[in-house]
Amino acid sequence: MSRGKTWLEALAGTDAREAKPASVLCADGTVGDERARFLGVVPNPEAKFPRSREGELGLEEGWALARHVREAMAEDGDGDRCALVAVVDVPGQPYGYREELLGLHLALAAAVDAYATARLAGHPLVALVVGQAISGAFLAHGMQANRILALEDPGVTVQVMSKRSTARVTQRSVDELDEIAEEVPATAYDITSFARLGALHRLIEGVDADEPGAEDVETVRDALAEAISSSRRDGSTDLSDRLASPEAHQHRSASLRVRERLAEEWSG
Repeated sequence: MSRGKTWLEALAGTDAREAKPASVLCADGTVGDERARFLGVVPNPEAKFPRSREGELGLEEGWALARHVREAMAEDGDGDRCALVAVVDVPGQPYGYREELLGLHLALAAAVDAYATARLAGHPLVALVVGQAISGAFLAHGMQANRILALEDPGVTVQVMSKRSTARVTQRSVDELDEIAEEVPATAYDITSFARLGALHRLIEGVDADEPGAEDVETVRDALAEAISSSRRDGSTDLSDRLASPEAHQHRSASLRVRERLAEEWSG
């Protein structure tokens, strides 16, 4: 069983409904006193598209996520808006001729748009990274969240490209990439380095990521409840806090200066 499915079922129960496709799980439950919809992408060996059978976020997955998110928005209407919890364990998007031909970019964009629309409408959106969070899959399922949480575990990785792909593109060995990552956090894959960039709301320590026990699940549920409460309390629906954190000011100072210069040029 994938980490994504393990944690989604641990947090929301084993009645997570497998609609079409079976690679997307959706379950309604609670976090503290909050109603929440849990969403996850999991491996499906019978997937229509072979390159999406190992948990990749592809054509069917992107459209399905968008549908489940927009259904939650429609059900709530103008009333109290439920929280959305994206349980993230995605190795990337599928690289294939058919996927590109049939509009993989549109499917991923549909998921991004649904999540962003829900966030802007006031749905607290929290991403919980329990495994891999790679490339366009993480952009479509997780990066639009008001709050990003992650388990502190060697198996939790975040990057724009898989390590093997990066090695091929840069014509370096994996060992060389690891050496570079020690000095440049943005090139690293481990979650601790990602946390140094300021995008994480919280790094959850002391939890068994593969076989969570009752205490582990309770720890994560408490972290989710705090993140949802924090999101509601500050009332912000944008993602500006990622650039306002102390970590961002320390490790993303160049990015901040570029944004300032762009703003000056734009306004001038």
